[in-house]
Amino acid sequence: MNPNLERGLLLYQQSRYELAETELRQALAADPHDAYGHALLALCLARREQFKDATAEAEQAVHLAPDFAFAHYALAHVWHDRNHPEPAFAAVNEALRLDSARPAYFALLANIHLGESQWREALAAAERGLELDAEDITCTNLRAIALVKLGRKSEAGATIDAALRRNPDNAVSHANQGWTYLEKNDPKRALEHFREALRLEPENEWARRGIIEALKARHFIYAWMLRYFLFMGKLGRRGQWGIILGAYFGNQVLRGIAAASPALAPWATALRVVYLVFALMTWIASPLFNLMLRLNRFGRLVLSREEIIASNWIGLILLLGLLSLAGCAVYGLDTPWIMAAAIFGFLLLPVAGVFRCPEGASRNLMTAYAAATAAAGLAAMAFFFFAETQPEPEAYRGIGGVCLLICILAAVISSWIVNLVITRRRRR
Repeated sequence: MNPNLERGLLLYQQSRYELAETELRQALAADPHDAYGHALLALCLARREQFKDATAEAEQAVHLAPDFAFAHYALAHVWHDRNHPEPAFAAVNEALRLDSARPAYFALLANIHLGESQWREALAAAERGLELDAEDITCTNLRAIALVKLGRKSEAGATIDAALRRNPDNAVSHANQGWTYLEKNDPKRALEHFREALRLEPENEWARRGIIEALKARHFIYAWMLRYFLFMGKLGRRGQWGIILGAYFGNQVLRGIAAASPALAPWATALRVVYLVFALMTWIASPLFNLMLRLNRFGRLVLSREEIIASNWIGLILLLGLLSLAGCAVYGLDTPWIMAAAIFGFLLLPVAGVFRCPEGASRNLMTAYAAATAAAGLAAMAFFFFAETQPEPEAYRGIGGVCLLICILAAVISSWIVNLVITRRRRR
């Protein structure tokens, strides 16, 4: 093997991708027709998120050696990293057709199925890999994830326990076990495994996210919210939209019942209030409890810059809403302060939605949308407060009412827009 290729492979295995790329390019300069070198370089570039070049290198590897299974595996890996499941499935199945004795190929197939919420297929693929190597750590972890998603939590826990007995220093296994304990509503034991995962691998994002959820789950309210989030995460996109639409139309039915039956109106209204509070909490629970987490010495260390910024914005809007309610207490409910409180309450939706969108064009568009919604709300407040100083305030209140309606409609619509964005995987 070319010495540069050997060094490139070693550096890739050590996750030193930039140095590995340099060595691999030198190897390919000496032998541009080496399919293995092109495939390995594709994997390296994908790790560095240089997806266009990674795809070109993987396709070149397949072109040079169409019967080389690893070339198809590399191409599948790149397509999977780019969130293109169809070509990823095609490439990994071709790799398995050419060489069905590689646990890594079945692990990738399981991973692609997990990305598509195909839990049973993911479990089957992981178990095929374990038939080839019963101690393969990647297939073991993927099997456990699939079992959790299928509701077989005890089996998942036992699977990871066995993996940790074989390799107690595997960060992914500890993180996996932490999420399994979160599914079992045991944040204390989950924290132990997340901490160990971060000790072993400080840059492990899955463990970092897990430890944040475990810390917040110690609060009773967020513990219930987390159970809902984990439940929704087990559903496919159709199932998630089924829950969202079902809740929305159920609220409309309750509205009709309240209007048609005065006797049932108090009960229907109470249920609608519960629904609206719960719906709002699904949007602001994470940044709100992140704000509380910043009071925790350890919690401050694990929050990302983006999570801190999101909690700042939610905290600011909530503070302005509470100050507006204080204005109502001082000046009365028949003053513009009640409008201000309502506007800040509705603004929580688009602002929280900004940080739920993936970075890039979707987030930029949502930021502009949230800014426009806020502008309509602030204009409404300005007109309502200004009207209080005028001898003939009706015209100003009318304009303020139009701005208020625009703000409310835009805020409500923002929740549907964001749900559309986050239930569709970002293609890269």
